[in-house]
Amino acid sequence: MKKHYDTLTIGHISLDYNIDYLDNQIIEVGGAVIYSSAAAYAGGYKVGVVTKVAPEDKDRLNTFVIPKEDIFYIPSKESTSIRNKYHTADKERRTCTCIGQGDSFKLEDIPDVDCDVYHFAGLIYGDFTGDLMIELSKRGKIAVDVQALLRHADRSTGRMYFEDWKDKKEILPYVDYLKTDTAEAEILTGQTDRIVAAKMLHEWGAKEVVITNSAEVLAYDGKELYTCPIRARNLSGRSGRGDTTFAAYITERQKENMQKALLWATATVSTKMEAPGPYKGKREDILKYIDEIYPEYDLYKTK
Repeated sequence: MKKHYDTLTIGHISLDYNIDYLDNQIIEVGGAVIYSSAAAYAGGYKVGVVTKVAPEDKDRLNTFVIPKEDIFYIPSKESTSIRNKYHTADKERRTCTCIGQGDSFKLEDIPDVDCDVYHFAGLIYGDFTGDLMIELSKRGKIAVDVQALLRHADRSTGRMYFEDWKDKKEILPYVDYLKTDTAEAEILTGQTDRIVAAKMLHEWGAKEVVITNSAEVLAYDGKELYTCPIRARNLSGRSGRGDTTFAAYITERQKENMQKALLWATATVSTKMEAPGPYKGKREDILKYIDEIYPEYDLYKTK
C-alpha cells in the first residue's frame, strides 16, 4: 500500500544570510520547503518533502520539523544559498543575491505516493518547470507559490531580479491553489489593486488565489473573496511568512471552507512570526491563538 500524504512539498533547502536594516546578520537554514512543511505539520497533517542539497550539506535536513521518514532526499551538485539584505524595519523591502542554486526537480524525483496536494515551494526560477506541474496535476491537486517562477538569478553575478512568468496562461489552468504577494501579483497582472489582480489570475485559470502582504491575507475562488488580518505581535520570525501562510491554507482547505482555512492560515503565520525559524507548535496552540488574538471570529471556537 502506498504512503499517503495530505501534502507533498517540493523545494530546496537554503542557507540564508539575513541582514536587517541595521546591518545585523543572522545565518540560518531556511527555504520555502522548511517553513511550509512545518506549518502543514503543525496543523496535524501528514506531510512529505522532496528536497535536494549537496551531500556535504546534508546536515541541513536536520532543520525539518517533520519525521525523517517523510523526507525524500536527492543529492544535488550544488546547494541553494541566498543573501537577503532588508532595507526597512518591517522587512518588506529587500535585495537578494544568489550564492548557489540546487539542481532542478524532475518527474523521476517525485516518489510514487498517494498525495492530495503537490505543493511547489521553490525559491529561484529553474527549480522546476511547468511541465512538471502539468504531469503532477494528473496525480493530485497542484499548489504553486509563484516566487520561483518570477525570481531569477544572474548566473555570473548572483544578482536576483523579478520578471513575468512567460508561460503563466498555459500553466495556470492546471493550478488549484496559487500564492503570490502583492508585488508578485503586480508583476503577473500589471495591477496594483490586489482584488483586481486576484480576479485576473482566476480568470487565467487558477482555481483559488491567495495574496499576502504585511497587513492581511486575501483569498479568492471566483465566487467568494475574503481577507483576514495578520496580528503578529512582533516580527522576529518574519522569514517564511508567505510559505507558512500558504501551506497552512492549502492543508486546512482540504477539509474546511475558504473563509475558515484563511483564518487558520493567518493565525498560523501570525504566531509563527513571533519567533525565528520554522513553526514548531501544534494544532492546539494555533486554536488557542485564534481564541486569544482573533476573538471576534466564531469559526474555531473552543471555549
